[in-house]
Amino acid sequence: MDHYWEARWDYAEPYRQKIVPYPNVHLSFGGGRADVHGVCGGYRIKVLEGRDHVFGVAFRPGCFRPFLGASVSTITDRVVPAAEVFGPDLPTTPDVPTVEAFLLKHLPDDDPRVRQAVAAVELIAEDEAMTRAEQLAAELGMSIRGLQRLFAEYVGIGPKWAIRRHRLHKVTARMAAGGAIDWAALAADLGYADQGHFIRDFKRMFGEPPTWYAQRY
Repeated sequence: MDHYWEARWDYAEPYRQKIVPYPNVHLSFGGGRADVHGVCGGYRIKVLEGRDHVFGVAFRPGCFRPFLGASVSTITDRVVPAAEVFGPDLPTTPDVPTVEAFLLKHLPDDDPRVRQAVAAVELIAEDEAMTRAEQLAAELGMSIRGLQRLFAEYVGIGPKWAIRRHRLHKVTARMAAGGAIDWAALAADLGYADQGHFIRDFKRMFGEPPTWYAQRY
């Protein structure tokens, strides 16, 4: 697991919450149901109404394949009932100790390729110069096709997407730090050929241009 999370809300009017994707599979409990959320290729909107809450588990990228028993790409951009993955004995009152005990009870057998997938995702996060899937494949001693198969099977999304998402995370971190941003210089720092490519990638992931996103958040 990567982390547990919880969201609570109380709205008199429906609120449209933008959710920006990361390469994590999630197990969530809320609204009287439990679901597994595959990795999303782009942002999505969830409408929050009234008073409610959701408790969830974010799995480390590359680690959900043994639980699923199938390629993680089969649930990409999908939400499936958790009972289809874990069986019917899901916790009815989820909290950290209860869910952790449940997951330990259902812990799958060791899969050495999980470590390979985790290492690939971590290398993207650690290496600031990692801007292309071909670089990642060479660093790991794999062919580009082998890398793509590994990501589809264990991460659920392609290596190019994971690299792009990490680069764009740096953008939102820069926004959060405050101060003026030289967008052209930032695009170059992130390895983009020009500012136009950077803006298109950001809009595809976040649903709006970076300047609009910075103003709103």
